[in-house]
Amino acid sequence: MSEPLPFDPVERAGDSWAKHYPDAGESVYASMRAVTSIMRAQQILIAGLDADLRPFGLTFSRYEALILLTFSSSGALPLSKIGERLQVHATSVTNVIDRLEVSGLVRREPNPRDGRGTLAVITDEGRRVAGEATQQLHKNRFGLEGLDHDDLQRLFAILRRLRIDAGDFVD
Repeated sequence: MSEPLPFDPVERAGDSWAKHYPDAGESVYASMRAVTSIMRAQQILIAGLDADLRPFGLTFSRYEALILLTFSSSGALPLSKIGERLQVHATSVTNVIDRLEVSGLVRREPNPRDGRGTLAVITDEGRRVAGEATQQLHKNRFGLEGLDHDDLQRLFAILRRLRIDAGDFVD
């Protein structure tokens, strides 16, 4: 990772935004700063989570799929259900499952309920790796160790409202 900047680039961009779009209003400047901060935080979190998961041969997206399979009652889910639950495109699911399969953490099986569909099934090795990776992520609270419990609850509530307003799910 590069050296920290001696200033907040999001704050500076917000100031520039206000200078270049003086009629936009304070709520637009605040929105620009907030969305840019969210996007930068996502980059920071993914980089940190991926670094924590690298020793296990995982990325965060692969970890999410493994955990989803771990949480399922049978250790197996249709690929379409994985995409639905993780809210990603079918191509992304295929890529993730391909990688997990090559690593021996998942295997594919025909879906007995749907002759055309495929199940992803977690292997014993997949369960072991998922468990160890989860312990690693618990150590630094998924990269959010700098926030206290109340901060995390407020952050979740705010982002949940954003997701509801966007039609991400029905409340």
